[in-house]
Amino acid sequence: MDAVLVLFCRRPRLGEGKQRLSRALGASAALTISRALLDCALEDAAAWPGTLVIAPYGTADATWAAGLLARAVAVQPQPGGNLGERLSAVDAAVRALGHERLLFIGSDAPSLTVPDLCAAAAALERSDVVLAAAQDGGVTLMGARCGWPDLAPLPWSEPSLGRALESACRARGLSVTQMAPSYDVDEASDLATARRALAADSRPARRRLHELLLGFTA
Repeated sequence: MDAVLVLFCRRPRLGEGKQRLSRALGASAALTISRALLDCALEDAAAWPGTLVIAPYGTADATWAAGLLARAVAVQPQPGGNLGERLSAVDAAVRALGHERLLFIGSDAPSLTVPDLCAAAAALERSDVVLAAAQDGGVTLMGARCGWPDLAPLPWSEPSLGRALESACRARGLSVTQMAPSYDVDEASDLATARRALAADSRPARRRLHELLLGFTA
């Protein structure tokens, strides 16, 4: 597998990240869920058959990121800026090492599977860009075999993000393949969706997340 998987993540800390969950459920509950979600992403990252890059939220967490998995991993900390600027900077840094096909995921889409990731990588053999839509209008996965258009002005964290991202790519003359849509976990209302979707998922980290979510959803 010559495609590179890049995991964007934030070190779970009390009161940091998942602010919408924190406002709805409290900081402690949001932290617990964030840790479980990260474990799901790491579960897939550990099984990824190609090069893996972990992009923590800042250089201060580079050592933490390097020790997350037993397998070989490169660490490319995110710089400052909005999410689009950070994605572009990490993308450029990884491409500078000679890599061409890059897949980006976050740590909040537990429905993704390694076969999903491999299918997305395969799509980049015939398409410039691959996207997987989230139910909230964002994306759960984005990949490209060339540099991205300017991502900074896109409406990150808004329901129009997915459409805007695809439009920006097509405006640059890039071909786009859309994968099957799924969901991510940003709001308290997403927990019931995740609980239902994970009910039959046998992956260990997903089982733990499902059991955790039973305590937060009726």
